[in-house]
Amino acid sequence: MATVRIPTPLRKYTQGQEEVTIEADNVGGLIDSLESSYPGIRERICDDKGAVRRFVNIFVGDEDIRFLENLDTQVAAADEVSIVPAIAGGLGR
Repeated sequence: MATVRIPTPLRKYTQGQEEVTIEADNVGGLIDSLESSYPGIRERICDDKGAVRRFVNIFVGDEDIRFLENLDTQVAAADEVSIVPAIAGGLGR
């Protein structure tokens, strides 16, 4: 099973867990499995069309899935998958 690192804003869906293990063949299946185990999490990761939201980054290992096969990116049992929300804001000059 792959290890999925859950960012702080999404931990309310995983009962506070920083990491969960999910069995899936690819990132799309991993998100489906996350939703099955932790209802409500998918809508925070994906838009209405099922694509990863533009302000959410997903990495398999150190690789951004946007530069791989996006939701079709393969996930192996030993992989670590990180969900990373983009950080914005601050004071413009």
